[in-house]
Amino acid sequence: MKAGRGWTWAGLALALIGTIVLPAQEELPEHADCVNFNKPRRRAWIPLAGERPPAEIILSNLTTKVAALVLAPAGEKAVTADFSTMPTIDRHLFQAMSDAKVTPVAVTNDYEFIRRVTLDLIGRVPTADRVQSFAADTAADKRARLIDELLARTEWVDKWTMYFGDLYKNASNTSQVRRFPEGVKAFNDWVRASLAANKPYNQMARELITATGDNSFTKGEVNFVVGGLVTGGPVQDVWDQQAADIATTFLGIGHMNCLLCHNGRGHLDTLSLWAGTATRMQAWQFASYMSHTETRRTIVAPPNDYYWSLLDDTRYRTDYSLNTTTGNRPARVPIGSTRTVAPVYPFTEKGPAQGENYRVALARELTADFQFARASVNYIWKEFFGVGLVEPVDQFDPARLDPDSPPPAPWTFQPSNARLLNALARDFVNSGYNLKALMKQIATSQAYQLTSRHDDQWNPDWDKYFARKFVRRLWAEEVHDAIAQTSGMLPSYPVQLHGNLAWAMQFPEPNRTPGIRNPITTFLDAFLRGNREDEDRRPDGSISQALNLMNDDFVMSRVRAGASGGLLARNLSRSDDELINTLFLTVLSRLPTSQERSQAQSGLRTGNRTQEAEHLLWSLYNKVDFVFNY
Repeated sequence: MKAGRGWTWAGLALALIGTIVLPAQEELPEHADCVNFNKPRRRAWIPLAGERPPAEIILSNLTTKVAALVLAPAGEKAVTADFSTMPTIDRHLFQAMSDAKVTPVAVTNDYEFIRRVTLDLIGRVPTADRVQSFAADTAADKRARLIDELLARTEWVDKWTMYFGDLYKNASNTSQVRRFPEGVKAFNDWVRASLAANKPYNQMARELITATGDNSFTKGEVNFVVGGLVTGGPVQDVWDQQAADIATTFLGIGHMNCLLCHNGRGHLDTLSLWAGTATRMQAWQFASYMSHTETRRTIVAPPNDYYWSLLDDTRYRTDYSLNTTTGNRPARVPIGSTRTVAPVYPFTEKGPAQGENYRVALARELTADFQFARASVNYIWKEFFGVGLVEPVDQFDPARLDPDSPPPAPWTFQPSNARLLNALARDFVNSGYNLKALMKQIATSQAYQLTSRHDDQWNPDWDKYFARKFVRRLWAEEVHDAIAQTSGMLPSYPVQLHGNLAWAMQFPEPNRTPGIRNPITTFLDAFLRGNREDEDRRPDGSISQALNLMNDDFVMSRVRAGASGGLLARNLSRSDDELINTLFLTVLSRLPTSQERSQAQSGLRTGNRTQEAEHLLWSLYNKVDFVFNY
């Protein structure tokens, strides 16, 4: 679309990339000795907001300068404050800021807050009416009430079904295993039903670890363990991968995958204090919990697809045998007289009770392990704050987590705030592993409600204190659904076994959905939604994303004034100021700045009004604050 008056290409380029600063991405050490850790891992990057808040935005009575209440300016004596009266998150973060003489930024305004929390909780943007009613509300508890409202929405289930589908790697086809669309649907339905019922997260974990069933097309939870299938080797390869997936997903300990190949010494010494001293025998003991599990496939003829059965067979199977010289991992050979390895949980050195089902015993030990709670809250924390308290979130070091037991020099605590991580994990346990309670605790904290804006004196070393809110780029599905919602033109995509879907956040999986020949698949892929196997969801920006927002028919068809039922078609007859306010509130969840208003008015009054309105709407979809959450 040709840029209209006041909406120049140069201005658009500044809006797209000029106000985002991307810190250098630090490469983590490659683990060249292990096939499971031979790809580079990057720490999450955090874009910094540069635009100033709109002049028209009036801060609510909650938007108090935290520094004035709690801390003196950096370098000066901190103001005395009773941190013990604060809720868990604020108590620990603001205490740490005070100790370090770090000055937090202000609390964000109502317009940014409602957009931020709505996207973070339900993956949608708020409607213009809801933005206005929220901004006009003078009640002191309006933010808490908004959070409760969002947690009760069905869209909350949509977003977090997508999130846990990513975490559990629910894909129809990977290099090792095929679940087929039927298996993906069954697994997706199980996750969705669990979240809709607000099932305790420890119960979800137990059900996934212990699932048995004859048909993965009908019993969704079976598909998690099935995802650990490995071809081309002995059955121990399968047990190893299933155990590694459990350790990574529920304990955040990805190094278990490496230890199943070799001892930690000489390989992990520089990465993990715990893993550097852990042994392959301990990893085998962990994998032995899977040694009575059998995974079978049954052909469906026609069309020659197959479903999986997951069975526990205690009659014929021995424990984990050390008798392999082929496969995907180094040879497993007897150690002295030890030819089989019985299951032992590495962090308690306990095994199953007499006659206890091995996977039931594993689920019991794992969900009772405080590390399960730590890992769970850390995964969720990252989704709200941009980075975990431990990073990467799947590479916890159990030897560097206890704030009352410092690791030996030169090691330091792994969490950016070890006391907060432990306190938050305890709160999660005390809540009954309630995911909604955890998310409400995070979203109602003052730390979460800090603005992302800062003055020129910001010190990047303060990032670890969460003294400002980090910006995140929207997920691919959030970008799509925001355009569909705000334009008022809902699409309809035929998705196998799911019927016609309008919302990308309801897709059963990101890879090739809704179909490789559907143009919207290319649009979504530009925003790096991953494939749930070897491509993680990524927050990076790209030229491809900018070009898709500028030119893709999904956007272009929705900015035309003649589009039936579209945003412009419904509002073009309004006065210039009403039209401008409506477009900004609908698309960006805020009113325009005085400069933006002046430019928009100039275009509407001096050019072809219909065309200039189209240019204005198109420009809003291409502004930086449309694709980033502040």
